[in-house]
Amino acid sequence: MSARQLALDLGHRPALGREDFLLAPGNADAVAWLDRWPDWPAPALSIYGPEGSGKTHLAQVWRARSGASLLAAAALSEAALPALAAQPVVIEDADRGVDERALLHLYNLLAERRLHLLLTGRSAPARWPLALADLRSRLNAAPAAALAPPDESLVGAVLVKLLADRQLRVGDEVVAFLLARLERSFAAAQRIVEALDRAALAQRSNITVPLARQVLQDQAADSAAVHREEN
Repeated sequence: MSARQLALDLGHRPALGREDFLLAPGNADAVAWLDRWPDWPAPALSIYGPEGSGKTHLAQVWRARSGASLLAAAALSEAALPALAAQPVVIEDADRGVDERALLHLYNLLAERRLHLLLTGRSAPARWPLALADLRSRLNAAPAAALAPPDESLVGAVLVKLLADRQLRVGDEVVAFLLARLERSFAAAQRIVEALDRAALAQRSNITVPLARQVLQDQAADSAAVHREEN
């Protein structure tokens, strides 16, 4: 889809053909590294940040550009390496437990084939609890880019974009109301927009502050109910 002009001072870049990725200071370094591919100084790049900072979205952007396969760290095994190392690879959540020997062999195979590995995690590789010294040294020598949690302006831009994607028209007062109450994450923005769309369709109404308030209250009640069931 074509890029839209947002009423916020943020850059705008197309991603994955039909969606836009919003540039902001908190993701600029990671985006710059992805833009440099395949001219990376090492076979691997790590991008890291807290939940909701956009790691998966950026990994998908790079995957679409590079033709990489995607794998959760927990699913990595040595048996999968011959097929896996035939193209670039994305390993998500690499800091949450991974077969270190398989990851080391994958790194070496990709390096031999002049292919690349993108790793995501919550912290920099230097802080990952890696036992294999060879793996630790390779990842620490490769570039790593931090993602900051989205700030209010970026969450606001994402809200405007998601609403526009669904052809939902809302006033500035609704966006301001949501921003004052939403968790600062892309996932939270996605959830509220989906819920507002459903509620507006069900009630055959416009999206107003009262409707937004009711949807937020319903989400809070649902979350509390799930928490009670889990405990």
